Amino acid sequence: MSTRSLEFRRLAQALMRQRGLWWMAVVVWTVILWNLSANRALPSGPEFPLKDKVMHCGYFGLGSACFLIACFGRAKPTLQKLFLAGFVFAALIGAADEYHQSFTPGRSGNDPWDWLADVSGGLLAAWVSHRLLFKTLDSAATR
Repeated sequence: MSTRSLEFRRLAQALMRQRGLWWMAVVVWTVILWNLSANRALPSGPEFPLKDKVMHCGYFGLGSACFLIACFGRAKPTLQKLFLAGFVFAALIGAADEYHQSFTPGRSGNDPWDWLADVSGGLLAAWVSHRLLFKTLDSAATR
């Protein structure tokens, strides 16, 4: 293993243990989500099919990953635990976000397809977090 690769793994292991950092990331993510949901018009980029759903999935995947690492960053949880935690986090926050949007003028809110994209992001984050946590923690155990 190269020196650069070893340094990166050590940094990743140190970051995984910083629970406060990950909880702060969840708080910042939630504040940004609240502000995005409260706006009538959101910043736009290039258009493509299902752009809105991809954005929901990606954003909720990011928030769910921060949540999962905050909860399980020092442990090796089962994939089932991560899927359950990712699902519950994304489902609850996604439902609250859709409800919040229903009070924002110019926004529809309560869109079940947006909620499904949110949950999909949470489940995707669970799978990625599982691979990341096991790879990082396994490399720490073998030293």
